[in-house]
Amino acid sequence: MSDATPVSDTQPSTSARTGPAARSYDVIVIGAGAVGENVADRTVQGGLSTLIVEAELVGGECSYWACMPSKVLLRSGAVLAAARRVAGVAEAVTGQVDVAAVLKRRTEFTHDWNDSSQTDWLNSAGIDLLRGHARLTGVKQVTVQTAAGPVVVTANHAVVLSTGSSALLPDIDGLADVSPWTSRDATSVTQLPGSLAVIGGGVVAVEMAAAYRSLGVEVTLLVRSALLRDQEPFAGELVGAALEEAGITVLTESSPTAARRTETGQVALVLADGRTVTADEVLVATGRTPRTQDLGVEAVGLTPGDWVAVDDTLLVQGDSAALAGDWLYATGDLNHRALLTHQGKYQARAAGDAIAARAAGTVVDDAPWGTHVATADHAAVPQVTFTDPEVASVGLTAAAAEKAGFRIRVLDYDLSGVAGASVLADGYTGQARAIVDLDTEVLIGVTFVGAGVGELLHAATIAVVGEVPISRLWHAVPSYPTLSEVWLRLLETYGRPPAESDRGF
Repeated sequence: MSDATPVSDTQPSTSARTGPAARSYDVIVIGAGAVGENVADRTVQGGLSTLIVEAELVGGECSYWACMPSKVLLRSGAVLAAARRVAGVAEAVTGQVDVAAVLKRRTEFTHDWNDSSQTDWLNSAGIDLLRGHARLTGVKQVTVQTAAGPVVVTANHAVVLSTGSSALLPDIDGLADVSPWTSRDATSVTQLPGSLAVIGGGVVAVEMAAAYRSLGVEVTLLVRSALLRDQEPFAGELVGAALEEAGITVLTESSPTAARRTETGQVALVLADGRTVTADEVLVATGRTPRTQDLGVEAVGLTPGDWVAVDDTLLVQGDSAALAGDWLYATGDLNHRALLTHQGKYQARAAGDAIAARAAGTVVDDAPWGTHVATADHAAVPQVTFTDPEVASVGLTAAAAEKAGFRIRVLDYDLSGVAGASVLADGYTGQARAIVDLDTEVLIGVTFVGAGVGELLHAATIAVVGEVPISRLWHAVPSYPTLSEVWLRLLETYGRPPAESDRGF
């Protein structure tokens, strides 16, 4: 991991307040990532004094090691590939990606792992910051180990756990001894390896495989089962074909059983079938684990290392007497509802507003799709995988819908048949699928795979969340020639419902 920026080299700002202005606050938020920041913003706007506690960088995983740097690393290669798919531009593109320029741009986006701009925002929003490691030490009580010693702070109304998750290290003999990379190392690298083995088949694995290959690294992707297995099957198939076309070796049904450093310093991974894969570095992208191991959750009857169960207002659930009352919340990855930054921020807004409402003694709107709940976590979660092609999905897959007991019809359409796709790229390849609940004639799931489909996703999200009837979608006319014409093609595949179904919307 010597080529990546270690956590100890991060540069917390010194401009923000380094201690609490008071020993008690209305709300204490543990974790100043994107999710915790949003909780604090909502509670302050609700009139509650709020302290946020952070042990690393304000802005958290998304700003410095995940969403933003990973997408920057992917973007240059994706733009180059897109240019090469358009005649007239392809002939003008003769070079490769400038690695140094890509890494420099990545570092600019992370502000060189300095969080001064984030702490400036906290100050402007009226949120106090305390740097240190926080642990629950009682009901509404948090003890923070700071550089100057322990500080005990109490909450008048609520404590919110927003500490996120960490990369999961699988149980592979010798893996820990070879200093494997996690997503943090992959996104903060300063010198590229000549070759990289990636263990995993999910979003992080395929995105980092694609990014590193675009930067000229030889990449081998080791997948236990299938790529993107939680998506529609065609998503993993199309992405896998594109990765292989880009020169990545994709080994499915491959599970490493042992790892060791060779005499030359490379990592040798022994597979279950006896084969050996060798690379300069190995990236582990097999899942996440909650950051509850040293959070003091045992003080309130929860189990360290476990995910934290919550209700739809993000209030922590449990049998312990210490959890009685509306005081402990968990937002973001920690509750294992939807491990995505945008979904965590959505939860944060719901939780922050619920805390403010309960503190004021006003009614909490906790009915489905109410003001103070995160209903969308259950069956309307949007996600984009930024490979080339992109995968954009929201709601249920066909398999998930059938498992949930819906009576469905699956609508498939080849995106290459859309005029806007042919304008976007020569030889465009892509696929669209919509899942219709036949009992209500609304969409409950949509998946797009293809270049540029991420920008189609919010329209699908609105259709799913809003439960817009198929009959009304016919009146949402897509512009021509754009990729959005696929909506018309999906509707034509379904067939127009009887005219009377338009009434009463």
